[in-house]
Amino acid sequence: MIRIILFLLLIALGAAGAAWVAEQTGEVVLSSGNLKIATTLPVFVLGLGIVVVAAIMLWAILRGLWRTPARIRKNRRERRHARGRHAITQGLLAIGHGDSSAARAHAEVARRHAAQDPLALLLHAQSAQLDGDRERAQRAFRAMAEREDTRLLGLRGLFIEAQRADDPVAAVMVAEEALKLSPSSSWASHAVIGFCCAKGDWAGALSILDNNQSSGLIDKATYRRQRGVLLTARALELVNVDRDQSRDSVMEAVKLAPTLVPAAVLASKYESEAHQVRRSMRIVETAWLAQPHPDLADAYAHVKLGDSARQRLVRVETLAAKAPGHIEGALAIARAAIDASEFTRAREALAPFIAAPTQRVAMLMAEIERIEHGDSGRARAWTLRAVRALHDPAWTADGYVSDRWRPVSPVTGRLDAFQWQAPVAALPSDKSGTIESSPFEEAMLATPHRAVVLEPPAPVEPEPAAPAAEPTPPAAQDNAPPPATAAEPAPIVVPAPAPPPPAEPAPVAAAPLFRARQDIPKAVPTPIPAVIPIIRPPDDPGIDDEGARDEFAEQISPPKAQAGGWRGFLSRLGGE
Repeated sequence: MIRIILFLLLIALGAAGAAWVAEQTGEVVLSSGNLKIATTLPVFVLGLGIVVVAAIMLWAILRGLWRTPARIRKNRRERRHARGRHAITQGLLAIGHGDSSAARAHAEVARRHAAQDPLALLLHAQSAQLDGDRERAQRAFRAMAEREDTRLLGLRGLFIEAQRADDPVAAVMVAEEALKLSPSSSWASHAVIGFCCAKGDWAGALSILDNNQSSGLIDKATYRRQRGVLLTARALELVNVDRDQSRDSVMEAVKLAPTLVPAAVLASKYESEAHQVRRSMRIVETAWLAQPHPDLADAYAHVKLGDSARQRLVRVETLAAKAPGHIEGALAIARAAIDASEFTRAREALAPFIAAPTQRVAMLMAEIERIEHGDSGRARAWTLRAVRALHDPAWTADGYVSDRWRPVSPVTGRLDAFQWQAPVAALPSDKSGTIESSPFEEAMLATPHRAVVLEPPAPVEPEPAAPAAEPTPPAAQDNAPPPATAAEPAPIVVPAPAPPPPAEPAPVAAAPLFRARQDIPKAVPTPIPAVIPIIRPPDDPGIDDEGARDEFAEQISPPKAQAGGWRGFLSRLGGE
């Protein structure tokens, strides 16, 4: 609306000016030497306007002709840049969906039309990575690292290629250079911290962590946790070298990360040695409430030096009551009860987990059977069950299972990566939620019951032509089924079911150790005489009365010795 009003005002002013000029009287005379031009004022103004417009048009034409080559060059450059941008876009899309040939073709087009574009260099490097050409990828990343605007990106690519080539030294050198260039680079600080932890440079790792916190890369809670992890690692390394510094480090770590299990265990040990029993117990209880762990239970049991096994059992029961129903509490109680020879208490603690036991539960049950009753058979059965039982939780990081806690992951170098959890390979499948026990294990672990003998009706058999002598039963074996006789089949022994509890169904009878095969007919045993005549001892091969004459016996046997004395003289005299 304002523009329309302004346009109308301009038209009105122009019309008023033209009317004023037309109303003016007089002449305008231009003389130059003998040339004299005289005209009225309106005509002169009109002519002047035409000349000005013509001059402007001429200047525009000349200026356009002068700038035509530059415009042509600019248009060609813009078209090449547009083609390069289009090639980069299509190449990145091809990399996204995994088309290596298309990505390589678009990278060549981008290199021809937009060689200095940073995205063209990135496309070239990523297409080489997709093809598996590491040398071409490294050349592209080196070219990016030499430029000011893409230096960090090039160093990042060189770091990834060094990791793929399994060259940790080169990877750390690139990460350190990137960290000097940009202290706020998260990947560089992460890599350098992992390398410092690997070589035991805890001071360097702590300084980098402080820089990360000051740069705003991590929040305060993460900083406290990671600093506690590094201090715990340093304390564990200095346990046998400098106990004072180790104690100071772990005490600071417990303040920063009170739920860190290794820090709580080591701090509890130092407090126990200093006779600070209550403080030591509080440290363990705080960590136990967050994550029950067998090391915490062991540290809590031995918080007082010189206590008896029964006193340790009472203390462990107190700790387990703080996390009721947890398997670690039951395992800790069972372990302390076995040490105190309280086998009934150990069985009660493990009873809720016997139906689907883990390896530690099965091994503890085997130890109970071996120590309490000396039953090696049931102990072997529990040991066999432990082999196929579910795995217990372990220190796991990025699929790597370790027997001890570590500050960084050996796979990715990530700080505070280890967690106390069941390994991924040990998780139960959807097809079978529990591991079924074999008939042998069920028979060995079944509770003995009173047997009931049931005699089935005798089968109809044809009468034999001649009565055979009753065979002598062979010696009984501990794993053989009852022997069958010709006159009467063997009775089937079926264990009587135990009286069912009020809330549970009756237990199924244990499967027999050996089942008779129905596809093989039973052979009638050959009658054996009651008395076997023995002519010679079993180990005596005997001598034949008239054995076959061996033609080589005389050659192989040594010559007979010649008799001496007068008998030898007579024999030689008769031989002559």
